[in-house]
Formats: sequence, C-alpha cells, structure tokens
Amino acid sequence: MLSFDHHELVMTWVSGTPGWEELGATLANVHRATADRFGYERDNVIGSLPQLNPWTASWGVFFAENRVLVHLSDPSVPDRLRRRLLVACEGPIIELLEAHHPKPSLVHGDIWSGNIVDGAYLIDPAVSFSDREVELAFMAVFGGIPRAMWNGYLAAWPLADGWERRRPALQLHHLLVHLRLFGGGYARMVEERLDQLGW
Repeated sequence: MLSFDHHELVMTWVSGTPGWEELGATLANVHRATADRFGYERDNVIGSLPQLNPWTASWGVFFAENRVLVHLSDPSVPDRLRRRLLVACEGPIIELLEAHHPKPSLVHGDIWSGNIVDGAYLIDPAVSFSDREVELAFMAVFGGIPRAMWNGYLAAWPLADGWERRRPALQLHHLLVHLRLFGGGYARMVEERLDQLGW
C-alpha cells in the first residue's frame, strides 16, 4: 500500500504469470493459520455490507448468527425464504456444521475470479477465522476458478469427509450477500441450496 485516505487507496501495481496450482497450495497454507475461536479481532465488510466477527466458540453458532441471521431483516429477503432460513438456523445448520469439528482457520473470505489478479494474487479480503470449507464453498458458486487452483489446494490439504453435504449450507452467506446487493435472482439460488439440504 502506497497511500490511503477516506476516498482513495493507492497500491503497488501487481502483475505476473498465472501460477494456479501454487496459488491453491498457498491458500491451503494460509488456512493453516488458526485461532482458538471463530471470528476476528474486529468487524469488517463483505462487499459494501458490514460483516460481524464476534469471537465465538461454536462454528455452527457463529455461522448461523453472523453469516445467515444477520441478513434476514433486510427487506430484499422474501418472507418465504426468511421463514425457511429461520427454521434452518434453529438447529439444522448448527448441527450440520458442528458435526465434523472444524478448526478456526484464517480465510480470505471473498475469493471469486474478480478478486484474483493474474492467477497469482488475491485482493479485497473479508477475513475471519472460519471453517476453511466456507472459502472453497464460495469459490464454487459462480465458477471461473481454474481446476488447477483446486488441484493445488487439495494436493496440499484434502477436505474432510462430508464436505459435499456441508457445501450448500456454507454457500448461503455469500448468496444472501448477493441477494441484498443485487436482488431477485439470488433468492432462487438460496432456495435451491435449502432444497438440496432438505430444509
């Protein structure tokens, strides 16, 4: 970072040769940084929305309260969807996410193709200590991440059994962010995840 104020951020120009497998392995290494609880030392943002990061012992509780329930008071969330998510957060989400006892890993929090520069650099983080699977779940939502990055990550640190079942639940947060920021079509994507989970 070269300079910043309330209206401007000036950073060093970066460019490079794509190293997707190396980037995946590096991300796995970042995830090996852990804490004793889920959350972060301060709240931050995801896109233009506030992201709450209170220190919490339970991953399921942290995710339900700070990544799902926080979105439900927004008028962009349809009533039928709000009701389904409230029921899910009363138990099923917590039970599902707690079942494999994840460690709190340092995650970037907003990896998609637009936040990767030249296949070598990650920008615009929304960091927290979370289950590392939440990172990979979001990376799978919109596509655009080359298979080589996945291969590099999984070679460095394979996922725990049951990740396929947890993935739709972990995608709810980012889909709700997109619903609030960009509207309608994302409600259907949230409903699809709930349908997959049987909630």
